[in-house]
Amino acid sequence: MYELHGSVLRNYCMQCKKFYGPEAVFNVEGVPTCECGGIIKPDVVLYEEGLNQEICSQSIEALLDADMLIVGGTSLTVYPASGFIRYFHGKNLVIINRSTTPYDQMASLVMNQSLGSIFQEIEV
Repeated sequence: MYELHGSVLRNYCMQCKKFYGPEAVFNVEGVPTCECGGIIKPDVVLYEEGLNQEICSQSIEALLDADMLIVGGTSLTVYPASGFIRYFHGKNLVIINRSTTPYDQMASLVMNQSLGSIFQEIEV
């Protein structure tokens, strides 16, 4: 059995785009590969990788229509992703981050705490 803490739950083949769970990369020696021979990588954008333009456009449309935006766990200083906040014109901006961000003055609510501590306080 593998431990999921700190693991990426979705991974995909860079060649054929087939998706894999964490078991495909966890405890694998060397670089994990797909049955097609392609490299399996986490389904996240890594540093210096480009963003998917279709997803960016959909995100901007959603931000333009949103009444509330909750941003958590980011300093809002790494571009281009941090620039998306400029498309939000709704009433309520909530920022949750351990340290201050350049957008704190725009926020309706700022919580300078870790996401983990905030989630622990929420009762379901």
